[in-house]
Amino acid sequence: MSDLVYYEKPVLLDRDRHRRRRIRPGASFAFARKANSLYLAGAEFAEACKEYAIVFTRGGNGRVIPVVMLGLRARENLYVDEEGGWRGRYIPAFVRRYPFVLAELPGQASLAVCIDESYPGVNDTEGEPLFDTSGNDTPFLRNALDFLTACQRESLRTDAFCQRLDQAGLLTEMQARADLVDGRTFSVQGLLVVDEKMLAALPDATALALFRAGELHLVAMHLLSLSNMQQLVDRLAQRKVPQAPRPGA
Repeated sequence: MSDLVYYEKPVLLDRDRHRRRRIRPGASFAFARKANSLYLAGAEFAEACKEYAIVFTRGGNGRVIPVVMLGLRARENLYVDEEGGWRGRYIPAFVRRYPFVLAELPGQASLAVCIDESYPGVNDTEGEPLFDTSGNDTPFLRNALDFLTACQRESLRTDAFCQRLDQAGLLTEMQARADLVDGRTFSVQGLLVVDEKMLAALPDATALALFRAGELHLVAMHLLSLSNMQQLVDRLAQRKVPQAPRPGA
């Protein structure tokens, strides 16, 4: 899963280039319509586990990351409806930070703030300004930057948690499969889940370290969330199936 999964035109936020740019607030989540999974920080597990399946996967660099499952088919988010509404109580931070994002740049140690210029809400006349007349950050932009910073901080904590699970040998492959009553079958591969037998067999010192760090609680919420896979099957079954073209059409 690319970190810029639905950012079509991310560019560096520039004080001169974007001096007059504004962000028009909108309720549409159509930009995430093709994201069948998204990164999820450990701090989000408590809310996300109530309605989403939380699993793990390996990123392009081989490191384990947690993701929230949003669909069973490629490029399909079952939590975004036809009108662009989000059909869930909790909206992942990965979605809420849009159209801003922190991105790595070649040759630079620090992350850079980018904005997706393809977002329809980016304009010069309506919405919240990014900079004031003197070129300083507006309160709106400062709030957005604070949110990005908080997300990055939680991302680092989550990365440490995931690598401890990996190093302890607690993760095992799982294949998600959906068999619908109309005969359709879908499967998702490359998923990792915590092996409960391996968890129970952990050395006391390792288990205590996870407990002291509050990470056994994260594991419990992950395992609890797996029952929400059935919600994905139910949502997929409710999706309209495109009709086949008529013979000779």
